[in-house]
Amino acid sequence: MTPRLIACLFLLLIAHTHTTAQGFLKTSGKQITDEQGKNVLLRGVGLGGWMLQEGYMLQVHGQGMQHLIKKRISELVGEAGTQAFCDAWLANHTRKIDIDSMKAWGFNSVRLPMHYNLYTLPVEEEPVAGKHTWLEKGFRMTDSLLAWCRVNRMYLILDLHAAPGGQGNDNNISDRDPSKPSLWDSEANQQKTIALWKKLAERYANEPWIGAYDIINEPNWGFEDPVNDKNGLKEKKNEPLKKLMVDITHAIRQVDKKHIIIIEGNGWGNNYNGILPPWDNNMVLSFHKYWNYNTVESIKHILDTRDKYNVPVWLGETGENSNVWFTEAVQLLEQHNIGWAWWPLKKLGNNNPMQIQLNPGYKKILAYWRGEGPKPDEQEAYEGLMQLANDTRLERTVIKRDVIDALIRQPFSYKALPFKRHLVQKGATIQAVDYDLGRNGVAYFDTDTADYHISDEGKRGGNRGRMYRNDGVDIGMEEGYFVTHTQAGEWLQYTLEVVKGGKYDIKLKYNAANSDAKISVTLNSGKKLASDELSNVVLKKGTNTLRVYFETGGIEFSAIEFIKK
Repeated sequence: MTPRLIACLFLLLIAHTHTTAQGFLKTSGKQITDEQGKNVLLRGVGLGGWMLQEGYMLQVHGQGMQHLIKKRISELVGEAGTQAFCDAWLANHTRKIDIDSMKAWGFNSVRLPMHYNLYTLPVEEEPVAGKHTWLEKGFRMTDSLLAWCRVNRMYLILDLHAAPGGQGNDNNISDRDPSKPSLWDSEANQQKTIALWKKLAERYANEPWIGAYDIINEPNWGFEDPVNDKNGLKEKKNEPLKKLMVDITHAIRQVDKKHIIIIEGNGWGNNYNGILPPWDNNMVLSFHKYWNYNTVESIKHILDTRDKYNVPVWLGETGENSNVWFTEAVQLLEQHNIGWAWWPLKKLGNNNPMQIQLNPGYKKILAYWRGEGPKPDEQEAYEGLMQLANDTRLERTVIKRDVIDALIRQPFSYKALPFKRHLVQKGATIQAVDYDLGRNGVAYFDTDTADYHISDEGKRGGNRGRMYRNDGVDIGMEEGYFVTHTQAGEWLQYTLEVVKGGKYDIKLKYNAANSDAKISVTLNSGKKLASDELSNVVLKKGTNTLRVYFETGGIEFSAIEFIKK
């Protein structure tokens, strides 16, 4: 990231978010404020995949619960090898450098998805039934994360992502084992959940940089109709959910009167039937939002609930889409003073601030698990897994500057910035995929930009290649990256730094399925030049803007070459 871009991000942060808040966060009507009563707009990211691994984040498809993934790993490398991998993963995935970087990029909060089994034993493993054995591992990890947040003046929101027994039928989310009693089927699991929150509240009661307690992530359980409504989308009463959340609140308030308590509805956080009104005067309602249109209508249900009960709301989880969707969502949310936490910070995938890279050894493991390759030997599997754990370190990830820019700068700017420094001198080649940073219609134009399939099943756009960048532009790879699946009317913009002005020949490198393919170019908003009219083009010294237009579709575009005359 260039110093200029970092500076821009900090200026935007100052302009749009109050970051010098003092003391505990609290609610004031429909606002979250600091102790001076100043509005605090939370801009955060969730640390999904750290304490709780979901299968898709590791590109493990089918039966992606963490306990099953560990079992499959153990079959390859044994119990000791599995423990070594898990220890390395937890040590490397999230460190101070991650939180420092999040602050520099413009975020002011962190959501920690906690797995209960790092803090306490499962009920079936307790030496004495009804007692709670506390494990220092999870508490120490949380203490360290809090210290890194405190130094950076960032709020830490504790989120119970995997409750004892599991809180929903979407098993991957909470690492639920359906062969054992769920959270809702077991009084012992419920009591352990309550006790865990009381223990956490005792430990952090006087910590102002703990922003809130998000007490149960995405409950999704059919209480009234478990067969036809297993995820609780149509639930009308939600009585067991409300009772448990009330009991957790009372336990927290016995030891902590200060911190905000965040609640989530059924049906993955959005079904509040029977749950409200709030039962605590320092409470925030969370909702989750994925793959729908970014319109006022898409958040009307939570806006109406906020107005009805005069309570703040917070988008506790969203993401997993294109940069276009990200920018639209942030702009919509902040227009309505709704803070947010993106999901997740890093994974094996493209649409997050950091991308963990695949290594050859782990690829072989995935191929074996898919039934597409031989079983790797123990040493080979162990090396692949340990490299994967090591590659979660920030220095070894790919920092997705385009994703960060889409979240922090683009919601408030219609300006394009260079994606890379394109220095044009005696000769230069620019890769087609290195077009400018910015909004669709500003830095590029693409016709299918985001995944809106919840609103419209047919709307599943975005980068079809799922690689290199996360805009609407489709990117493929063979010997190198190239722009593909182009449609007529789409275009890409490049900011050039010309060292010596004068005449240049410009060559566009592309392949096309049809012989009548047409590409044109504009320079500094001038007239269009066809691809066969790019000899002796005058480039001025300094900054030039070049746009490449696809007049027909089906073109695979790889590079632009400049030859000084």
